[in-house]
Amino acid sequence: LIGVALLLIAWYLRSFALKAQDRAIRAEENLRYFAITGKLLDSKLTIRQIIALRFASNNEFADLVHRAVSENMSPKEIKKAIKHWKPDYDRV
Repeated sequence: LIGVALLLIAWYLRSFALKAQDRAIRAEENLRYFAITGKLLDSKLTIRQIIALRFASNNEFADLVHRAVSENMSPKEIKKAIKHWKPDYDRV
């Protein structure tokens, strides 16, 4: 019973950290899109799509955002469409 409780605590701690980081990524990418276009990100984008978009360079970011919204691209498709990767080594 104690083992199960410890596993649940560990899972909750991990999920809370990832949720906080997802919110930070959403804010960072929203700011980046605003700096490039003067507009906020489309609310139709899911958090998984935004996380995939963070790897795109600034030159292709805005076009890829429009494509992701219009074609409802999956995160995997977004990553395949990126030509110039911007690595993210800070993910938890």
